[in-house]
Amino acid sequence: MSADVAPPAIGRSPLQRFLGGYGQEIVVFLSIIFLFVVVGAINPRFLSDTNINSIFAGNAYIAVAAIGMSMIIIAGHIDVSVGALIGVIATIAGTLAVKGYPVWIAWTVPILFSMAVNAGVGALVAYTRIPSIVVTLGMLSILKGGLISATAGAWISNLPPEFMIAQMRPFGIPSAVYFMAVLTILATLFVRYTDFGRSIYAVGGNMEAARAAGINPERVVVGVFALHGFFAGIAGILFATQLQVIQSTVPPNLELTVITASVIGGVSILGGSGTVIGSTLAAILFACIGSALIFLNVSAYWLRAVLGLMILATVLADMARRRRAK
Repeated sequence: MSADVAPPAIGRSPLQRFLGGYGQEIVVFLSIIFLFVVVGAINPRFLSDTNINSIFAGNAYIAVAAIGMSMIIIAGHIDVSVGALIGVIATIAGTLAVKGYPVWIAWTVPILFSMAVNAGVGALVAYTRIPSIVVTLGMLSILKGGLISATAGAWISNLPPEFMIAQMRPFGIPSAVYFMAVLTILATLFVRYTDFGRSIYAVGGNMEAARAAGINPERVVVGVFALHGFFAGIAGILFATQLQVIQSTVPPNLELTVITASVIGGVSILGGSGTVIGSTLAAILFACIGSALIFLNVSAYWLRAVLGLMILATVLADMARRRRAK
């Protein structure tokens, strides 16, 4: 039971062991550096303060959501309802804010709601053994249908300035960047150095072996879904407060983007391995690619095609790595 992703280290040098454990994260990091250097050389405006702030702050909510999604996938499950959940959270938070509730209530109530919803999803998955993709597809329809029925997609405006936490800039840096960095560090330490964090890897790697080792897989699954709800809740608050208005709808394809960030960041789609640092780096890489396409005058529609190719390459590499490890 280990939070490391390296294959057996016998006969391998320390550098090989390090690269074996973080190879995907290193590739993603170097890809970000490559984009900054090459695109910045072609169009220096790519390196402007405004664009760099946009790259890191604009996708911070995706990175935060991907932290929780990474834990879900490491545990051997998946959640296709996270995009709808973030849309609902943003709407609840915005509604509470414009109705005059204190901002701390507008921030915390949606997060607690998100954790409760996902804990319920986790309980269904753990105790009924219904596949998580089926349960979360059902939850996706419930949240999406309920949101549209209740709001008709109306815009929420006149948000109080003190509610806009994603637009605050302590020391000149967008607060969304602080959330992304701090939560990534805390989540990394949590999964690596706590019993519960390590049990996520154990359950995702082999549930029956984890049970034989004294771990209660059902509790782990419920707990990791609740944790995922916590990160989705914060992502929803950052999403709700990054603009001056909120549209009460589900952000299109958001769940696919979050899942893609986790997979490209090095989390095995088969469960049991991966890191949350990789998913955060992948979310930043997506923002870099999207921005680079604009500065290179390439249609932004190519972004989806590029991400699709990256997913296929990552999954194939993961399968090959697993075959070599056997």
